[in-house]
Amino acid sequence: MSMAESLNQPKLNGLGGKMRLGVNVDHVATIRNARGGLHPDPVHAAQLAGKAGADGITAHLREDRRHILDRDIHRLMSEIDLPINLEMATTDEMLGIALEARPNAICLVPEKRVELTTEGGLDLLAPNLNLRKFIEAPKAVAICVTAFIDPDVAQVDAAKSLGVDAVELHTGKYCDSIGEDCRIELARLNEAARAAVDCGLSCHAGHGLDFETVKLVAAIPEVSELNIGHFLIGQAIFNGLENSVARMRALIDQARS
Repeated sequence: MSMAESLNQPKLNGLGGKMRLGVNVDHVATIRNARGGLHPDPVHAAQLAGKAGADGITAHLREDRRHILDRDIHRLMSEIDLPINLEMATTDEMLGIALEARPNAICLVPEKRVELTTEGGLDLLAPNLNLRKFIEAPKAVAICVTAFIDPDVAQVDAAKSLGVDAVELHTGKYCDSIGEDCRIELARLNEAARAAVDCGLSCHAGHGLDFETVKLVAAIPEVSELNIGHFLIGQAIFNGLENSVARMRALIDQARS
């Protein structure tokens, strides 16, 4: 089954197996936008990532357009022969863009204009949170819907109740922790991943992963996909993008063996 098929028809049972790697190209656009112009091109980065072993491409179109731009999404959809995962805030503007662009998947994320990066998962238990249209409208046109959440069983249960296809567990706290705190965060990821698969959701993970922290997360059998961006783009400065993606691909495969 291809990643595109997997996104639209989540695998609900059977654990382990090859893990999908989605490469986020946002920060190629960050560098481009620092001086304007067209270079470096996130679409070209997506092509190189695919050659090096990525199974899909992720891009976050933020409301303030700080990195990925609208034209990048359209070009990714028309020029990249890999599944495209659009990270987006729950706003009417972004819903309209998603329904027009028709990516293979969308990932609903919290968004604050003052944050440097996504600071946590979407709180699905927050009062007055109305996500129905952001889930039902994309699903009606065969777009897979994922919710980016903290690794918490209550959030997983809420995601199931809302009708999403998958959850992506925020790995940031795990990546930033050391010692006993790290072990606690890893246990939370394992528990949430089991809960997701047990209730029929596909389980993905991402945020802050690098060559070291990816190993134990990739070994969680219930997690079927990792989305990794900032570290790979930063590492590409020293080792090249294809080499960096290929090494990450190898580490993930080793963890699954």
